Amino acid sequence: MSIPFILCCVWRDAAQYLRDKGRSAMPSVSRVEAPDIDTPRTADSGRLIFALIARLHFLAGLLVGPFVLVAALSGLFYALTPQLENWIYSEQLFTESQGPAVPLKLQIEAAENHLGESGVRLAAVRPAPEPGDTTRVMFAGEGLKAFEHLAVFIDPVTAEPRGDLRVYGTTGVLPLRNWIGDMHRRLFLGEWGRVYSELAASWLWLVALGGLTIWLVRKRQSRPVEAGPAPGPRRWHGLLGVILLIALLFFSATGLTWSKWAGGNIGVARAAFGMSTPGLSTRLAGEDSTADIHAHHLQETVGTEAAVDYSLIDAILTSARAAGIDATKLEITPAKAPDQAWSVVEIDRGWPTQVDAVAIDPHSMTVTDEIEFANFPVAGKLTRWGIDAHMGTLFGLANQIILIVSALGVVTMVALGYIIWWRRRPLRDSGQGGVIQAWVRLSSRGKAGAVLVAVLLGLSLPVFGASLLLLLVIDMATGKLSSLKSRGGFVSGQTKG
Repeated sequence: MSIPFILCCVWRDAAQYLRDKGRSAMPSVSRVEAPDIDTPRTADSGRLIFALIARLHFLAGLLVGPFVLVAALSGLFYALTPQLENWIYSEQLFTESQGPAVPLKLQIEAAENHLGESGVRLAAVRPAPEPGDTTRVMFAGEGLKAFEHLAVFIDPVTAEPRGDLRVYGTTGVLPLRNWIGDMHRRLFLGEWGRVYSELAASWLWLVALGGLTIWLVRKRQSRPVEAGPAPGPRRWHGLLGVILLIALLFFSATGLTWSKWAGGNIGVARAAFGMSTPGLSTRLAGEDSTADIHAHHLQETVGTEAAVDYSLIDAILTSARAAGIDATKLEITPAKAPDQAWSVVEIDRGWPTQVDAVAIDPHSMTVTDEIEFANFPVAGKLTRWGIDAHMGTLFGLANQIILIVSALGVVTMVALGYIIWWRRRPLRDSGQGGVIQAWVRLSSRGKAGAVLVAVLLGLSLPVFGASLLLLLVIDMATGKLSSLKSRGGFVSGQTKG
């Protein structure tokens, strides 16, 4: 059974379920039905732990659901950007010229003449990877941020400019993808907007595993689902969660790798265990000067480099090819100072991955340093593959389709979760316990273990820790409010008297 077929069935059955519920008589309201959480009143540790997991799954779903929904929808659009960009920017990206390419030196000169202004300097060149593609000549300078470049697209056969665009980040994404990516990562809120995506990534894996636990326990207990012609949103919600489990864990792990605070902790841990991505040294004099090849654009400072003698670029490329750089997708970065080398980096993020790099001495045309993807530590390779798969580039169209289907599944699952909550609100029945109540009834060992896990996760994932405290406050507040209403004589929405 395919996931698209399941999604169609989900929406059909959810709609039928709600119609059936609306036509049926309203149930008795002498006791408000709590969320679907079995909170045991006995001291059985297994049932208490299950109640704790179920309550956290429910509360975390309410908290991160909107953020996961936004991330899934923006990720869905991001997965479609390669085809959209090829259509929107076809004038800049493609050419119908046929024949041998002119030297890169002449293409750079054409790009400079096209700009016809001072205040810019050559930052990098991406030669046309295939016949029919354009060469991208990127400049840094006034009016451009550290992560921005002004790219001039050159017909490699005729050396005629095809237009210019701003490109962004170390991967040089085009404006459309950058706009969607900014929404996906930061909600257009700048650096602090990254809290949203880190919040979603920090909780997603826990919510997914908690949902799996609930599904397995109920399946083992053979609890019946809602009666009626349709299976009901709860069943589909759980089934989709199980089907998408691997995808949810993958999105969470790769999202945390990119995140601001948790990602920093992950980087420190990788460095401590010698699993960091190798850097390419461009220092000619043998001094220790290494830089991550995937972040070298971000380290540029406008106006500090000497003028670039780009007449060397064709010889540099020839030396790199002789050194084993054989990918069609390359980025050539000029030396930033007289005592530094040029770098030539493979940027093919497909499969098989080609991200080897060499540093070339512009005086002797010899290789001064090199890195090979084959020699990356396992964690470095997994990080590279994970990021590229997350962006939809690792396996091309197949990767995009998987991301699109997964995003649609996540959107459906979140929507069903809110349908379940809406049918079973308010948050808590006066007789039901919450997270703190379940924790209090655990054994001493259980309490200590829960606190230890929460503290370790909070330290490793700071946004998770802060939001967990917020969840506990909300849980206690709703419990207190429910208790006050009960004491004040509010039963089933009516006042005793």
